[in-house]
Amino acid sequence: MPRPSGEQYEDDDDFFSESDDPDPDRFVNFSLLSHLAVRLRDKVPRGTHVKSSIPYPRAFTGKDIVSTIQSQIQRELLINHGVSTTDRRAALQVARSLHRQLFFYEVEWGDKLLQDGVEDVYMFLDDVEGNSEAHREREELPTAVITMLTKCYSSSCSEEDPCYSFACPRRAGEWLNSVDPTILRTLPESEVHRQTIIHKTISQEEQYVQDLDTVEALFIKPLRRANPLVMAPDKLDEFIEEVFGNILDLRECNRRLLESMYVRQREQAPIIQRIGDVFVDAAREFRYAYPTYVGHLPLAEKRFKDEMEANAELRLFLEECSRQSAKQQDSRRLDLKHFLTRPSEHLQKYPLALEAIMNETTEGNPDAYYLAEAIQAIKNLQNVSQLRTFQTAMGKGPTGKWEWHDLVAKDVRESLKGEAKRQSIIFELIKGEMAYVKDLENIEAMYIIPLREQEPPVIQRDRLNGFITDVFHNFAELHAHHRKLLEHLHEIQREEHPTIKSITAPMLDAALNFRDAYMDYIPNYPIAAYRIDDEMANNADFKIFVDQCVRHPDAHRLDMKSFVNRPIPRLLRYELLLKGILEETPAGHEDREAIPQVLEIIKALGKETEPGVQSAKQKVQLWCYNANLVFKPGEAVDMDLLNENRSLIHAGKLLRQPDTSIEWNGWSELFVLLFDNYLVMTKPKEKDGVTKYNVNRRPIPLDLLTLASFTDPPTQRSAGILRLGFTGNRHVDQAGPSTPGSVPESAGDSRAVYPCTFHHNGRLGGLHTLFTESQQARAEWKQKLEEAIGLRKVVQESNKVFELEALSTDTFLMPSIPTGTATPSWNHENSLTGKVTCSVPFTTADGRALVAIGCAEGVWIGFRHDSRSMRRVLHLKMVTQCAMLEDFGMFLVLADKALFAYHIEALVPSSPQSAHTSQTPQRVNGTRDVHFFSVGNLGGRTLVIYMKKKGLDSVFRVLEPVVEKINERSKAPASFTSRFGIRPARSEWFRLYREFFLPSESFDLVFLKAKIAILCTKGFEIMDLTDFKSVTIPLRDDRNERLAKRCESCRPMGMFRVDNEFLLCYDEFGIYVNKHGESTRTAGTIEWEGTAERVALHWPYVLLFDSRFIEVRHAPTGLLAQIIPGNEIRCIWDGRGSSSGTSLSGSDGFHQPMSLDPRIHGVMTVPEPQSGSGIRPRAVVQHVFELTPTVPLYPPGSLASPSNSTSFVQSPSPPHSPHLAPTTSWR
Repeated sequence: MPRPSGEQYEDDDDFFSESDDPDPDRFVNFSLLSHLAVRLRDKVPRGTHVKSSIPYPRAFTGKDIVSTIQSQIQRELLINHGVSTTDRRAALQVARSLHRQLFFYEVEWGDKLLQDGVEDVYMFLDDVEGNSEAHREREELPTAVITMLTKCYSSSCSEEDPCYSFACPRRAGEWLNSVDPTILRTLPESEVHRQTIIHKTISQEEQYVQDLDTVEALFIKPLRRANPLVMAPDKLDEFIEEVFGNILDLRECNRRLLESMYVRQREQAPIIQRIGDVFVDAAREFRYAYPTYVGHLPLAEKRFKDEMEANAELRLFLEECSRQSAKQQDSRRLDLKHFLTRPSEHLQKYPLALEAIMNETTEGNPDAYYLAEAIQAIKNLQNVSQLRTFQTAMGKGPTGKWEWHDLVAKDVRESLKGEAKRQSIIFELIKGEMAYVKDLENIEAMYIIPLREQEPPVIQRDRLNGFITDVFHNFAELHAHHRKLLEHLHEIQREEHPTIKSITAPMLDAALNFRDAYMDYIPNYPIAAYRIDDEMANNADFKIFVDQCVRHPDAHRLDMKSFVNRPIPRLLRYELLLKGILEETPAGHEDREAIPQVLEIIKALGKETEPGVQSAKQKVQLWCYNANLVFKPGEAVDMDLLNENRSLIHAGKLLRQPDTSIEWNGWSELFVLLFDNYLVMTKPKEKDGVTKYNVNRRPIPLDLLTLASFTDPPTQRSAGILRLGFTGNRHVDQAGPSTPGSVPESAGDSRAVYPCTFHHNGRLGGLHTLFTESQQARAEWKQKLEEAIGLRKVVQESNKVFELEALSTDTFLMPSIPTGTATPSWNHENSLTGKVTCSVPFTTADGRALVAIGCAEGVWIGFRHDSRSMRRVLHLKMVTQCAMLEDFGMFLVLADKALFAYHIEALVPSSPQSAHTSQTPQRVNGTRDVHFFSVGNLGGRTLVIYMKKKGLDSVFRVLEPVVEKINERSKAPASFTSRFGIRPARSEWFRLYREFFLPSESFDLVFLKAKIAILCTKGFEIMDLTDFKSVTIPLRDDRNERLAKRCESCRPMGMFRVDNEFLLCYDEFGIYVNKHGESTRTAGTIEWEGTAERVALHWPYVLLFDSRFIEVRHAPTGLLAQIIPGNEIRCIWDGRGSSSGTSLSGSDGFHQPMSLDPRIHGVMTVPEPQSGSGIRPRAVVQHVFELTPTVPLYPPGSLASPSNSTSFVQSPSPPHSPHLAPTTSWR
């Protein structure tokens, strides 16, 4: 027995060392704590450890202590008790006993329970460093008896001759003590050993079942009953399910096994004749439970570890469980991790125990057969458990890296010979499917969930859902299909491993089912890649997020685009693996016919997705152009390139001649883009790997584009003065061929260029001539341009916003060419009505839907859409404006700067007996000086405001109708002069409500909700009629001098409210402002394609009338929606001056949905027919029409390009009325 003094040990070292002693442990009794204490002090490794920033020399950790004790006692535990050498629980208990007796102490003198870890630092009480080489002698060593390491106490007991004691550890076992010695003497030694092993197996099974009971009693139930809860209830159930799995099912299986053992023991005691059949039945019952548990064990351990690290309450709870267990003096209930691994370890012991029993079983014993069957069944169970572990790992960890040969015994592999390679390929397909499904799951875990939950958000909330949809698309659908496929493959693998007959059936089923999902997903990849790149380039937070995800352990250093692209190469991988399986499949096997069918489906899927991929690439190309087109300041045009229906028809290089004729080598290259709605000329410039396209000319809408000439002879690039044409608005000389010097000798001359001339029929348009470098390129451009223009006509014809519906087609004529003589007036012989200037629809009291049309020769009224019913009711000259106050039955006419008021019954009486048929009209103003008038509602009043000029000032008179006076019967007898003359001089039908002047020239007046807006040379003057306070908008912004000058130089045409903004329309552009008059949109102005001579609103569209076409734009966005071409087009009614149209021109129009009733009238001239004699017709026909809204096939936001149709819906009209011929000419 070793001496307790450290000094004496050092003296002994001078004479004897452990290396000289063949058995250094022969004097050590490991059951005595004092002996272990001395060995611990001598062997524990010491060093300098730091805790709380303080270094402690000659110190050690709890793990050092437990490891040292374990190295001393593991041999005893293994030999005498069959305890695994990896089981450190006994060593931990010894260490804690030494700690309690202060054999060593925690450096901070804490009262924490010693753990098998490195968290705490310890030192010996008598370990003094520095003042002596000898250790200070301890007066006492710790004392205790370690019962599980004790041997027999009897002095006469030895290994060869155990003592009489019934409980002597040296006795062969409990079974020997319970059997009659007479029976024992009749048994051969092998049978005694066999029975001993059987009974020891039963006792181990008892202990195992007790351990499983302990799991429920000490951990599962207390976790559920814990108060306060260690985690949320829903999370707790999930935690118990993931960590403990089906361990209670195992307990039930082993309880039944133990009961069967008890029954056999009772039936055949004292000698158990047969035990193998019991284990055969048990193996059959274990078939599902144990593989499920063992396969899930790695995930359970990881979840337990993660929760322990993150959940302090759980750690405290388990420490309390340890203290409770210590009170029960049961060292086996301290380590939850040990209990979790207990089933796996116990399953591995079954074959060893059964083989030991079989080795002691005599030949001819019927139990030998059952034992062999049981051993094989449980080994197969272990193989299935190993396979389950591989399947559950899903490619993660060491078990996830196993290959087929790692899961198959060597002798089995050798027996398979040629089949081994086929099985390896099948295994590789299943393993790859596991990794693929795991990556699809990681998309959700690594990207989608963090993007949705991160605060502050990486991507703005209003954009996030769109981004996730564009990038990840229907990946969840793919995951569902492949998860189902993987489950089928795993099931086959568990049933047939290690030799799988075929996996073709589930592959064929999956290929048929996931086809539609891939047809949707694969074409979306170009869009997803673009969205990721675009977000990375413009969002620094997103770039940081993606970089962090790349470093995720499950990311395998792959970025987001790689994960999104993962499904595409997977289909190709299927092809390779299935071909490999087919090559290794023997003739006559069912796979020889089935695999080609699967390959055909997968190959067809790849081909069928190609058009969708190309379409997506074109869409992405459009987005790239949209992002990289660079306009000059203030000239941006929204071409709606992000529209779903947009397409790029052609793109390529064209040449442009220098702008001045003295330049000889100034040719420039343009990159021209032909979209399905615009032609755009750009100059590319590359910087930092990104190509920017600087827009060289204003984009040309295809409906304003006409091909002029693509057949002119080629010219040479060196010809600078003798050019075929100029670009822009310059004149193109096409009077004759170019000079001989400018024509190349052969068409193949490298300096030869081929002119392409086209016309832009817009405000900034004209003839453009560009050049191609080959005849073939010119022909291609011509073909693509014709295709694009034709396609746009067809598409926009079916999606136009307005169509023209004729009101009158043959009534209104005007002279063809003004001659030197005065234009003849209208009479029955001469049907010329003069120029149509205004119109207004109205409904009479008896319900007749009429329209009044004003001309140079008077006012005509008739039924709508019926030219034959038109009759002249007023013989007034120079009619320029008219309006109808239906609530008062009053018709207002401005003729030759004089404003007249008529009772409508006097013009179109409902019956001859009407009280107002003879009503005398009244002149509203005294002199002929009215330039315009406006009718509207303000503060509940119906007002008429007219403007007259006085010097440079604009004088406004605000009148209010007087109902009583209007409805009075005329006292003066009606006569021809009174009917059409002006009596009395001062109108009795109106009273003067306000009068004010504006020191500026004014053009129009618009009623707002509570104020009026006067359109004048200064801009838009917003005035309150109650106090005449006014403000001019848009406010002058010194930061944008260019815009301020444009507003001053252009004429204001209209003002419309758009949500919380106002759209101010000038003759060349529009601008959005807020209620304070400040510009609200960063894009600046909206440039009109034409020059607006009149503007009108039919919500949600604003219509701009150029003499050549009507430009229809979406009011909230400014997007071009339609262009309606024509000749000498004018707006004659903009929706105001009528009870049905007034509100839409006011401030509340944006609250209403789009009305399908016409609210705008126009007039255009019919193109003069070309006669053979060259003589022009005497009169020009004017068609009066209304713009009727259509029901578009697409919502307004998608109407992004003009319609080139001028069609009229013909209503019933007299037989002699000619049909209105549409025109598409720009001339």
